[in-house]
Amino acid sequence: MLRGNILLTRVHKLYNWGRRNSVWPLTFGLACCAIEMIATTDPRFDIARFGMEVFRPSPRQADCLIVSGTVTKKMAPAVRRIWDQMPEPKYAVAMGSCAISGGPFVGSYNVVMGVDQILPVDIYIPGCPPRPEALLDGLMRLQKKIDKQAILFKLAWGEE
Repeated sequence: MLRGNILLTRVHKLYNWGRRNSVWPLTFGLACCAIEMIATTDPRFDIARFGMEVFRPSPRQADCLIVSGTVTKKMAPAVRRIWDQMPEPKYAVAMGSCAISGGPFVGSYNVVMGVDQILPVDIYIPGCPPRPEALLDGLMRLQKKIDKQAILFKLAWGEE
């Protein structure tokens, strides 16, 4: 990126502002954490104020995968397939101790010990299950992460 170019800096901030305020999550509710995720959409917690009220039904329309609950070894290929179908830029959120580390099923023969073993996780939201406020906090941390991302501009003559 060109150093000192005010126009590119402004475009960069505007682009990240738009991305930050229009994250479309794809919910992958596998257990009790999904109920808390659904509760986040009600008027009391109002996830809509962060631009995330539209839970997408298709991975092709989403840019944030919220994995909430226990991921079994049988379900792991489906989670990875959904992740691969999402367009870039994309983000993953592990919600709850089951999604982070296997939860109470640690050591079980059929449970993945954390969704980060099958896809790159950006935000971890601990709890069993995490309250809606914790999910909102995690999504605000994701917004801060999006704000700090750089946009690489490739110019026609090869400069960055």
